[in-house]
Amino acid sequence: MKQYAFLVFLFLIFISCNKELSFENESFNKKSSIPCKTDCPQITIDIPIAKNIPVVADSINKKIFSVIKEIVYFGESPLKVKDYEALANSFIASYEEMYKKFPTETYGWEAKIKGNIEFESDQIINIKIDHYTFTGGAHGYQGFRSLLFDPKTGKIIFNDQLFKNEKEFKAFAEKEFRAKYKIPAKSNINATGLMFENEKFQLPQNIFYTEQGLLLYYNAYEAASYADGSKELLFPYEKVSKYLLYQ
Repeated sequence: MKQYAFLVFLFLIFISCNKELSFENESFNKKSSIPCKTDCPQITIDIPIAKNIPVVADSINKKIFSVIKEIVYFGESPLKVKDYEALANSFIASYEEMYKKFPTETYGWEAKIKGNIEFESDQIINIKIDHYTFTGGAHGYQGFRSLLFDPKTGKIIFNDQLFKNEKEFKAFAEKEFRAKYKIPAKSNINATGLMFENEKFQLPQNIFYTEQGLLLYYNAYEAASYADGSKELLFPYEKVSKYLLYQ
């Protein structure tokens, strides 16, 4: 009997060790209860949830949630919001509170969040978050966020950890950026109307691993005005592999 129990124990260990990290998208939706005919306030969140390996999955899920909360949350006490359902409810509650104060000026609030696995390898997982929010004003804001994770630990990989030598890659990227957007090599990087801080080229906040290559993506306002939109550079991996720590 003891031998049988021991074999069962070994079998369970074997099964748990052979579990693979997986993702399953979950959706959360909420609409305002205030009657409306057009532009009815609503929020939709469709996001990949990591599963199977608790410690790794928990680390990934917490980071994704914190980023989405940063994008969506409109209230004053973000620490009270612990899950996506509460986040959706808080967004609509903020709208309804604002509507009570300014019924003729508040309309059409909207939040759309869509997440997907952009890239996955033994070394890196890239989750892309496509987000749009509108809470009044002339226009809403649409952008992309890149979240890079170590699949073995679930820990976030920061942009400066991607490169063998970030300074060398940055110099290479600037040359390519100037060539694509026709900015003379010796001129100010903002000479053609760009808006880099301190008038110096910077790598974007969001770097994506894609099937086509490494994508440097500048959201609106990051390197140019809203009217000029986003800027991007896509490098085939064979062109940048010598700079990368993760493939």
